[in-house]
Amino acid sequence: MLVNNIPYKTYLAESEIPNAWYNLRADMKVKPAPLLNPGTGKPLTADELTPIFCEELVKQELDNDTPYFPIPKEILDFYKMYRPSPLVRAYCLEKVLDTPARIYYKFEGNNTSGSHKLNSAIAQAYYAKQQGLKGVTTETGAGQWGTALSMACAYLGLDCKVFMVKVSYEQKPFRREVMRTYGASVTPSPSMETEVGKKILAEHPGTTGSLGCAISEAVEVAVKNPGYRYVLGSVLNQVLLHQSIIGLEAKAAFDKIGVRPDIIIGCAGGGSNLGGLIAPFMGEKLRGEADYRIIAVEPASCPSFTRGKFAYDFCDTGMICPLAKMYTLGSSFIPSPNHAGGLRFHGMSTVLSQLYHDGLMEARAVEQTSVFEAAELFARSEGILPAPESSHAIRAAIDEALKCRETGEQKDILFGLTGTGYFDLKAYEQFNDGTMTDYIPTDEDLAKGFAGLPKIDA
Repeated sequence: MLVNNIPYKTYLAESEIPNAWYNLRADMKVKPAPLLNPGTGKPLTADELTPIFCEELVKQELDNDTPYFPIPKEILDFYKMYRPSPLVRAYCLEKVLDTPARIYYKFEGNNTSGSHKLNSAIAQAYYAKQQGLKGVTTETGAGQWGTALSMACAYLGLDCKVFMVKVSYEQKPFRREVMRTYGASVTPSPSMETEVGKKILAEHPGTTGSLGCAISEAVEVAVKNPGYRYVLGSVLNQVLLHQSIIGLEAKAAFDKIGVRPDIIIGCAGGGSNLGGLIAPFMGEKLRGEADYRIIAVEPASCPSFTRGKFAYDFCDTGMICPLAKMYTLGSSFIPSPNHAGGLRFHGMSTVLSQLYHDGLMEARAVEQTSVFEAAELFARSEGILPAPESSHAIRAAIDEALKCRETGEQKDILFGLTGTGYFDLKAYEQFNDGTMTDYIPTDEDLAKGFAGLPKIDA
């Protein structure tokens, strides 16, 4: 098989770990809109981005044309500690559901960080080390990204400063302690340690925080401290590039057993795991080589795809980051403190936003209690306690399998099991006690966020 006139197997190492990341943008006929300078309204240049991001990551961020980026040996060596990750047939779940569907999941939780986030964390930390930097700053929602980055920084000897969304800092203390065990400093956000944090607290006293708030604080600290750069665990093009290793491995495994999935499902917050899982499959779809039904699943409490606007918006609440054209609820939107902390971002990847806008994928929003019903059914049948974020994909996979039971169709369903939920037991406790509630923002709630969208000529 040829990919951009290059033999696909060229990019598979003998160990079956891909030795190059796949850049989905290279096959997109309609490219994602460029990041804009909020001051000038013009596309950001590499020179403008390098004070914030590492130089090599800036190149990856802006490159819409190179189909493959070779993975440096040092990163491959690190990957070998936990990759390739398993593609698993969910026989027991199929039996419980009494469905003719065949259900598969790509399990990314078999590393100490407990999630897919390590795939990009080690890459970003590596490029920071290669540049001779002292350390990096970042935000984290539920804590998977912060945990992964703290591991990567400890491995490479870098300082790591993490701003953790306040509600998650309080709900998930053990994940916070894993970060500190790996040497990271962890600050609940918004905080009084930054100017933007003070401003947010003054405007929203008592706020539980959001990823947008934490991003603002992390960027401020990176820009103000020489020898530091900001790194991000989702949304950006460079992150989706690194996470393509998930989909490349899954595609290779399916090719080996002669199966082509009909439906591919991933949870959607900022887009890192979904973009990585679907990358090679969407590439085939874009090139007209195959067709797949691709479903993004998001929380009803933070419905960026299903109820958001496709517009330029700030990536952070403090409005100091670049403008991105994406499906967004508005940078001032503060989501409900639900338990899918990694899905609490007000916007979505520009790549996935463009694909969704072009009708190449679907999206649905699901309520929290329904998500945990699916999580417990999966745990009892397959023996893995899934993360709340991953359980959004499980919910949709179960629903599609039940439809197959009704129609008698035998479809192959793939979903991303992005991580484990062993640090999310407070959420499981609330569900089991019957105290968990569902929150769906009203149109009036969303209108407040939309009112703050910047006025940019489309």
